[in-house]
Amino acid sequence: MVASRAARERKAAVQAGELAKVRIEVGAGDQFVYKVTCTDCTTKGDRPWSTYRSGEDNGFMAAMDRWIFHLREKHPDSDAPCLEFRAAAEQRLQEERERRAAGRPDAGEQPAG
Repeated sequence: MVASRAARERKAAVQAGELAKVRIEVGAGDQFVYKVTCTDCTTKGDRPWSTYRSGEDNGFMAAMDRWIFHLREKHPDSDAPCLEFRAAAEQRLQEERERRAAGRPDAGEQPAG
């Protein structure tokens, strides 16, 4: 059985920890778009810091990776269950940087031609 949007949202919120507010929206192509917002940090004045990136991958893994990096940078003493996946998040980031440096298209993008 596929988990409901609300169930996925609750699970992601538990993983993200106490400083996070998690919302799942439905984006283009009926894909779930995860948005993790920090309850403590703001950006651009009074807007809460969040993982949402317009036009980029906002799936669970991408959003949670961004959240892990935010926690380590801005809240180093925080303790959230997602932090156990920090090494894997760093590995994915390194692979993405290498892919971009090599000029390969994003996963899901079709090469021009």
